[in-house]
Amino acid sequence: MIGQDVPVGTAITEVNLADYVAGLVVTNDVSARDIQLPQTQFYEAKSYPTFTPVGPALVLLDADELKRFGDLRLQLRVNGEVRQNAVVDGDMIYPPLRALQALTRFQHLDAGDLVMTGTPVGTALSAPAKPIEIIGNLLPPAVKWKAFFKRQAGNTKYLKHGDIVELGVATDDGAIDLGSQRTVVRDE
Repeated sequence: MIGQDVPVGTAITEVNLADYVAGLVVTNDVSARDIQLPQTQFYEAKSYPTFTPVGPALVLLDADELKRFGDLRLQLRVNGEVRQNAVVDGDMIYPPLRALQALTRFQHLDAGDLVMTGTPVGTALSAPAKPIEIIGNLLPPAVKWKAFFKRQAGNTKYLKHGDIVELGVATDDGAIDLGSQRTVVRDE
């Protein structure tokens, strides 16, 4: 959670991060892939009621605790199966500090705003391997998307009615613990 207004162009670094970030909270960035993939956009697919649960607690951190941001481990299980188990520093494709730095280049942030900074590998939808991505970029868009949708049609990792999603974020030593969420997927 942003602790004070952040004007566009503010340079946020590891040194001054605590000046702008007041605390952290667990969020689950849910996507309805059956909506997202055919439309090739994210807004509607991430905007349904009950999507993006937040909590169970907003944990306010002092400057010393915030220095351990990179030590946080994100764990997500679906029906008991581990899907994500990664430490922020080193395991995330786009680390949170870098995401915040990119955002502040063009976005004003207000005190109280929540900024979702990404997730480690392990979601149902993952980027293809580099060679496949390179080949895909050589194809006409219609052919590329058709192949992508065909591959996704067989994806068994998408959530379905009755699945239980459990996630938590904490340091391995438990010194910082943002708590755990438990969500049962419901088709409505």
